[in-house]
Amino acid sequence: MLQLRIFNTHSRKIENFAPLHPNKIKMYVCGVTPYDTSHLGHAFVFIFFDVVKRFFTHIGYKVTYVQNVTNIDDPLIERAKELHTTWEKLADKWIRYLLHDFKFLNIAMPDFFIYATDELEMMKKIITTLIEKKHAYIQEGNIYFSVDTFSHYGELSKLSRKEMLVLSAERGNDIKDPNKKNPLDFLLWKKSKKGEPSWSSPWNNGRPGWHIECTAMSMKYLGKQIDIHGGGNDLIFPHHESETAQAESYSGVSPFVKTWMHCGMVSCGGEKMSKSLGNLVYVQDLAKDHSPNTIRHYLLRHHYRKDWNHSEKGLQDSAQKMHSIEIAVRGIHTASELHTHSIDLFSDDFDIPSVLEEMYRTKDVVEKKLLFDVLGFC
Repeated sequence: MLQLRIFNTHSRKIENFAPLHPNKIKMYVCGVTPYDTSHLGHAFVFIFFDVVKRFFTHIGYKVTYVQNVTNIDDPLIERAKELHTTWEKLADKWIRYLLHDFKFLNIAMPDFFIYATDELEMMKKIITTLIEKKHAYIQEGNIYFSVDTFSHYGELSKLSRKEMLVLSAERGNDIKDPNKKNPLDFLLWKKSKKGEPSWSSPWNNGRPGWHIECTAMSMKYLGKQIDIHGGGNDLIFPHHESETAQAESYSGVSPFVKTWMHCGMVSCGGEKMSKSLGNLVYVQDLAKDHSPNTIRHYLLRHHYRKDWNHSEKGLQDSAQKMHSIEIAVRGIHTASELHTHSIDLFSDDFDIPSVLEEMYRTKDVVEKKLLFDVLGFC
């Protein structure tokens, strides 16, 4: 019997995985805030989870994959102001670029690709319930989640209060806000200032906080519990920590997520890619000199949980390897199933680098083509 083993960020252990419902997997992966073009770090996450879905589907699971677009958030609003455009136009522009990258890299579209602004009613519903349950409070028109009412806050990230305060401040949470009962409390709904985007609500004209968006979107399309929740490891705190607190406080059901899967960070020049450092590597730029299969191979050769550093040499090596594989599988058609050994490699915490090695060395051209397909090469 097939035994899937996946590293769960919550337990920090590799665990035997079984879905909440037989033969069905519900998966949610955090998408982008579209205030700039997507970069190699985004592609690393989205290609990995594309392969996760392809593999689960190959072995017979029905996968429902939801990915969000955070098309309303402070960074997007601020960037639009800098560029003298509207947040709607800026978001639409970069979403188009993102979808172009998806198509170029042969990333299949998620089953549901959800814009945050389309699910405001679900957000308001959850916030209303959190207020009624005393998990949230209103101060000066803003609504905050009270972390003191959720005893498990910090269990996902394993951070101390001091560490959480530092990261909160770095990642957009105003820990000095005088309206808060606890500096770690976070916004569920923000009263809009003049000239800012806003929507009507039972409380005021305002907009949702970042964390409530994903909680609402996952619950709307996947229910109160999901099998897999993924994203980059920079989202563990405060985003995924806060998602958990909101979801479980709202529904009363635990765990919100059965298995948390987080991808490592991609660096360039030894530093994590960021716009402030000017070291972002864009898929669009790599596409000028490299094929989709080369870029896809280059990303998949790194284990999904490990941080790694971008290098042109790695791209050149991937180009050579993919050239020989493409020649070997050309004209091969198959409807077979993967060999047990290959399935075991996937099942061992998605050891894709070892799967690639198997694709190189197997002399069975049908198996080679199957691996080629499940890994999403085109």
